[in-house]
Amino acid sequence: MDAWLVRLFDAIDERNMGWITALVSACKQAFGELLVDIVPSYTTVLVQFDALQLDHAQARRLLQQVLRGLAPDLHADDDTAIIELPVWYHLSVGPELARLSQHTGLEIPALIKLHSQPVYRVFALGFAPGFAFMGTLPAQLELPRLTQPRAQVPAGSVAIAGRQTAAYPNASPGGWNLLGRTPTQLFDLQRPSLSLLQVGNKVRFVPITKAQFERLGGDSTPMAKEAY
Repeated sequence: MDAWLVRLFDAIDERNMGWITALVSACKQAFGELLVDIVPSYTTVLVQFDALQLDHAQARRLLQQVLRGLAPDLHADDDTAIIELPVWYHLSVGPELARLSQHTGLEIPALIKLHSQPVYRVFALGFAPGFAFMGTLPAQLELPRLTQPRAQVPAGSVAIAGRQTAAYPNASPGGWNLLGRTPTQLFDLQRPSLSLLQVGNKVRFVPITKAQFERLGGDSTPMAKEAY
């Protein structure tokens, strides 16, 4: 055993973030070079340690010590800039706009406004490298995942599922509802942090035209008919 999963909360809430970031920072300081990896999420933090130098009981005691003195980071948001992701919202690249319109009774321009107005928080990274789970989506836009996932979702596809939103960093299978596409490269092996988005980041989606999308290097190839 070389990791402990610390559960701080039972429900997803943006107010959790101050505690999550505080625990990450405290673990980095307490474990030092013995920390192999640390993975924050909505309600938990996975702490992976060097099992050759620290057994699981010692790691547990160290975590208990950290938790006893833990206090939320009240200034976690002070210097957090908003990352803007341009998005071309269109049925040809966001086929579930039609499904969402039927589900909510709202016209597509209203749906685009609802999705692009909030500032979202990155709660977790997973599923695929650079895939950032963001929330919380407006309740009006809540939609379950597709019953039949697509075999291939194009890179940059902006999607929703439940009360979450995300953008696919690379082409991959996926079952989220597609609303549009961003030209922004979300995962880059040449980037020091690899992923553009990190846990704790604030993100806003900015609607753009097809012409702007293509000028920014976006691939406007429509989804295959069978993918609708």
